[in-house]
Amino acid sequence: MDRPKIVVAIDSFKGCLTSQEANMAAAEGIWRTCPDAEVVQVPVSDGGEGFLEAFHAALGGRFVEVTVNDPLMRPIVARYLLCGDTAVIEIAQASGLTLLKTEERNPLKTTSYGTGELVVDAIRKGAKHIVVGLGGSATSDAGMGMLEAMHNAKCVARLEETLSEQSGERTHNDIRFTIATDVQNPLCGEHGAAHVFAPQKGASAADVLVLDERAKRFAEESAKLFGYDRSELPGAGAAGGLGYAFMQYLNATCQSGVQLLLDTIGFKKIVKDADWVVTGEGAADHQTLMGKLPMGILQQSGRVPVCLIAGRISDCEELLNAGFVRVECINPSDIALQEAMRKEVAKEHIRRTMAKMLKE
Repeated sequence: MDRPKIVVAIDSFKGCLTSQEANMAAAEGIWRTCPDAEVVQVPVSDGGEGFLEAFHAALGGRFVEVTVNDPLMRPIVARYLLCGDTAVIEIAQASGLTLLKTEERNPLKTTSYGTGELVVDAIRKGAKHIVVGLGGSATSDAGMGMLEAMHNAKCVARLEETLSEQSGERTHNDIRFTIATDVQNPLCGEHGAAHVFAPQKGASAADVLVLDERAKRFAEESAKLFGYDRSELPGAGAAGGLGYAFMQYLNATCQSGVQLLLDTIGFKKIVKDADWVVTGEGAADHQTLMGKLPMGILQQSGRVPVCLIAGRISDCEELLNAGFVRVECINPSDIALQEAMRKEVAKEHIRRTMAKMLKE
């Protein structure tokens, strides 16, 4: 192989490396063994951390900073991407779990109000298509906070007028909403937003029941208002029910975050003449096969061999059977988690792993 073309598209290692940092480390490892290799780095995200940067790399545009409220209604500066009349919003910027200390996590109190403020700002700046990445939220309010912010800003003076009951089309300035998530959960019930996701946001078992009942009542009232109920749609339970609010009140289209990004950047065309594709994530296991980013990369890579790297790997046989040609853990088995999570350590382990793979 004289001058191989290798496409690197690694998800963020949450709490450790961004997608861009992981990609660069992989590229540097490849060049250690194969200095002449053509390495194409593709920043990626499934709708959570790194969503803005991935779309910025794909579309260009400019970042807009705006003062909004965080999940506990404290002022913070958040940003979104504006490219022409398309706005890309990452809800974690205003409503993210990482904005809170561990002891502050309480989905009975946290609100998606700040996400609504980002939407309002994008509309006021002329956005006609708003793409929203639903990932990493600290909330479980079924999007009521977001809708309240839009209502207060008179972006939705009367929420029932947002949609035309006869045609089902938006009447609000022809603004189109697309939500990006790979969560398939409904809003309520044992597989809903509260039961599945609220515990990791600080909810107790008793809190989960309260949150689920609150979401159920909101969905019932909304169904009476609109004459239809979208609380059972796949994705309604994403981001603590923000998916439901976007679909029920703003007629949003729900798409796989992975597929939306890969289609936007033309990933199939990028990999068409590649010799290898390298993807990865912080931890890979059987859940990787359930629509997570590396699986999306595998599906869109066609016949090009795809290697998977991760900081921790389980269910290796399942991953190989799914179609990954190699599955490599970047860390030695005896390393302490705290050490493995150090940025420079993780980068060097990625470099070494890639250099080793290219030699073999």
